[in-house]
Amino acid sequence: MLNIAWSPRFNHPLPDGHRFPMEKYDLVPEQLIREGTVAESQFFEPVMLRDPVYQVHTEVYIEQLINQTLPPKEVRRTGFPLSKELVEREFHIMDGSCQAGLFALEYGVACNMAGGTHHAFADRGEGFCLFNDAAVCIQFLMDKGLISKAMVVDLDVHQGNGTAHMFGDHASVFTFSMHGKNNFPARKEVSSLDIPLEDGTDDAAYLKILGEVLPKVFDEVEPDFVFFNSGVDVLESDKIGKLSLSLQGCKDRDRMVFERCKKYKIPVVAAMGGSYSWKLADIIEAHANTFRTIQDIYF
Repeated sequence: MLNIAWSPRFNHPLPDGHRFPMEKYDLVPEQLIREGTVAESQFFEPVMLRDPVYQVHTEVYIEQLINQTLPPKEVRRTGFPLSKELVEREFHIMDGSCQAGLFALEYGVACNMAGGTHHAFADRGEGFCLFNDAAVCIQFLMDKGLISKAMVVDLDVHQGNGTAHMFGDHASVFTFSMHGKNNFPARKEVSSLDIPLEDGTDDAAYLKILGEVLPKVFDEVEPDFVFFNSGVDVLESDKIGKLSLSLQGCKDRDRMVFERCKKYKIPVVAAMGGSYSWKLADIIEAHANTFRTIQDIYF
């Protein structure tokens, strides 16, 4: 059974005109249930589990968030107006990915309807990310002795700079980021493998590169767990993505990752990542395709 982390806290209200599409966190589950792809019983609600976050992020930074004392410059870096409710939301997202990790070990795959917060560093947030759920989830599973070699497959249009930095000296975690060359962040970190893409990269070029790289990486790394950032800001209709994938191309991308994990029997957690399309319908359809693809391959 596919288990999916979801909470009403994910759809935290933001000021009018904010470009982050919070409404997707309600609309995607509604669409999936309406069409029968998943049942309401497959969703689980995360809790305020803080301990795993302290294993990855610095205590000073976490306490600044909890106490609402983060310096204004650092608040601006996150892209979000800081609030108690926002910080609670982030803790719930972290638990969603941790619990999804446990479900993935049992069923082969699980999802977090939020997550993919790959721009957060150990001591700071940026780019709409306060905590890094890939790092928290992987460290959580490693601390429990459940996994020993993890791989992050980050196909969001933006480089997973926070993840790359946090695992830079971690021999047991391989970070793979395939992203827009000329997109945020301006200063890229060094992943285990980075593949920067030129503006306008289309389905054919993107899928050719991914199809050649994925088998090699899986064979060389031999991970026993995969964290997949399935951001759909690679779409041509995305406001800030600069790539040119179609809805079908984005779906085919997901299929490549899940088929590879299924073939090698590697548990995988998928987090939804970014989406900033001019068309809300494209955002909903692209994210929904991730879940449809999982159901088709696994269940």
